[in-house]
Amino acid sequence: MTRKLEDLFDLPSSVEIETENEIPTIAETRAQLAVIDDAIDKIDSALPAVRDLDASDGEMDELADLAKDSYKDLMDLGMQVDSRFASEIFNVAGTMLGHAITAKTAKMNKKLKVIDLQLKKMRLDQQTPAEEQLATAQGQVLNRNDLLERLLKGKDQNNGKV
Repeated sequence: MTRKLEDLFDLPSSVEIETENEIPTIAETRAQLAVIDDAIDKIDSALPAVRDLDASDGEMDELADLAKDSYKDLMDLGMQVDSRFASEIFNVAGTMLGHAITAKTAKMNKKLKVIDLQLKKMRLDQQTPAEEQLATAQGQVLNRNDLLERLLKGKDQNNGKV
């Protein structure tokens, strides 16, 4: 920002503003660290909830293992029967392998969705205090004419000083 604009709008010098905010105090630093520690504690307490999904995870693992075992049995059977019947057996074996992959994928998708929901909740928890701070801000509403009047008064006062 130029010196003329600072004088025109009666703003403090930008050099003064930068020097005031350069070094945070020890109390401010400790407060920031406390907020960060709280956020880390929330994340740590939320993540074990993802590991508690073992009941459905076990069922999905069991289904995947059963499908893989059926795939192996059908592949062995397909190798031992006549070639005209083997194609249908191999087709069913491929379907069993597809079911095993689907079970594993569903398990992973469920975990990822839970983690995504936890992260969204954490983000909302962190954004709520910031919005409350913005709600307490004060401002002044000026229409065009009032703004022009203030600018012209400032220009007249600067012209008289020069």
